Formats: sequence, structure tokens, C-alpha cells
Amino acid sequence: MEQVVFYLAGTVAVASALLAVSHRNPVVNVLSLIVTFFCVAVNFALLGADFLAGAQVLIYAGAILVLFLFVVMLLGAPTVPPEENPRPIQRVLGGFLAALVAAGGWFFFRSLRAGVTPPPEAGDTAHALGRLLVGPHLFAFELVSVVLLTALIGALVLVKRKH
Repeated sequence: MEQVVFYLAGTVAVASALLAVSHRNPVVNVLSLIVTFFCVAVNFALLGADFLAGAQVLIYAGAILVLFLFVVMLLGAPTVPPEENPRPIQRVLGGFLAALVAAGGWFFFRSLRAGVTPPPEAGDTAHALGRLLVGPHLFAFELVSVVLLTALIGALVLVKRKH
């Protein structure tokens, strides 16, 4: 049963993440990103990372994205009509880049599977959790910070486009 919930939450997370980056309405983008973060929190909880699941819900879905939604609705970010497509080459390049990233991720995870080692135990202290975040999980920790920075830049681009 846990596997079914895990794969269902993962599928919903990927689908809502794709909706978050492809929809033209910024309010729908933020709301689908909230759904993505909740699904990621479910997967963290199923994997036994209770602290990360709670942090995901409280910090990301509960605070940061609600603030994003408030700013988007307050500024009234413009939406592009569906029939207008001023840059068709960007759509092609974006699809190519997405395929390239997917292929790179597939090769990366395939190479990781060859030498799978069990993750170290985190322990019950913040010190042990900090050691894991800057040790074996440093790549994932930095990747999350890059994703948040990208979201911040995207929000700034949406605001600047209006003025």
C-alpha cells in the first residue's frame, strides 16, 4: 500500500510541477507548486524523513508559496492570451532542454544504482541532521537552493514585465 501512495504522490508531484512551469496564469502556477510541495512532503513522510516532511509543509508550502501567491495576486501579474506566441523558438529550445535534463537525470540515477550504499542514520539531534545535509546530501541541499533562487528570479521577471 505504501508503494501505491508513493508512486501516486510522485506522479501527482510531477504532473503539478509540469503544470506549474507550463501554465500561463501565475496564480495557477503558484497553486500547482503548492500541490507539488505537498506531494513531495508525502513522499518524505513515506520515506521516514518526518522532519523534512514537516519542514516541506510548514516552510515551503505554508509560508513561502503563500507569500508568492499573495504577491502575485497583489501585483496582478499579467497573463498572456493563449493565441499570442511571440517566441516560438523558445518552446522548441525548452523542450530540447527538458529532454536533455531528463536524459542526464536518467544516466545519473542509473550510475548511482550501480553502487548503491545504504544512507547513514540521521540520529535524533540537529547536529546529526546538519552533518547529513552538508555531507552525503549536499547535492540535494544545494539543488533545492538553486530551485528557490530560480523561483525568485522568475517572480522578479513577472513583476518587471508589468512595468
